[in-house]
Amino acid sequence: MKAYLRTKDYSVSGESFTLVYDPILKGLATQPQPNDLDLYYKSESYISHTDANKTLSDKLYQRVKKYSLKKKERLISKYCSKEKTLLDVGAGTGDFLLTAKQKGWNISGVEPNQDARLRAAEKGIALKTNMQMLPEQKYGAITLWHVLEHLPDLGDQIKNLVLRLREDGTLVIAVPNYKSYDAKHYGEYWAAYDVPRHLWHFSKASIQSIFAEHGLKVVSIKPMIFDSFYVSLLSEKYKTGRQNYFMAFAIGLLSNIKALASKEYSSHIYVLQRA
Repeated sequence: MKAYLRTKDYSVSGESFTLVYDPILKGLATQPQPNDLDLYYKSESYISHTDANKTLSDKLYQRVKKYSLKKKERLISKYCSKEKTLLDVGAGTGDFLLTAKQKGWNISGVEPNQDARLRAAEKGIALKTNMQMLPEQKYGAITLWHVLEHLPDLGDQIKNLVLRLREDGTLVIAVPNYKSYDAKHYGEYWAAYDVPRHLWHFSKASIQSIFAEHGLKVVSIKPMIFDSFYVSLLSEKYKTGRQNYFMAFAIGLLSNIKALASKEYSSHIYVLQRA
């Protein structure tokens, strides 16, 4: 496999990693992949596990998150089968499941991080550690919000997800897009590479190819326009050592403007159903 980029873990270890092009994945893979990935999640700055709300960037993240939760629920309601059973994989601190529950969904969730599960429990959301702990049932909707890129043994993980999906069910995947303008602009400093926590780096071709092997087709692709701003803010910090809000906003905006023509946004939501 051909080396694509050399980057490093800017948030925890400082270790260097190589991104290589995987022709089977039609995307990038992180090498080497550490044996004990849990060690690389031990950071108070890992916001999806902490609900951090201290810094300005934290506050901006939480404000956008609150708005996005409602949009996500409306999205799955639009495409889901009549049975409103939802499994959220990588549920973090449970906010999406809480939003869905308030809208009448019968919810289940999986989150391997103990601290995140405890925060979810404080909100009344009980999460399982892994999918093997779930009851034997199929779901009308399964969601992974910026989770697929974290999963080892990708093929087996996708197979298990499809087995849990009803015949008329919908799988919703949100992942960063390494072909976006902000990814190309920041290169090795692009925060959404987030090695080694992100084991895989996807494009539209990646998602269409790997899920086709499991009998699913992409029925809709939605842009995540806020991601370019947040990722650019983190990328500026990695690149310059400080949070340059003006430059981050400018690059995030430019990325979205260029994506109007290229359709390559910083992150995409993929809606998948059985072919």
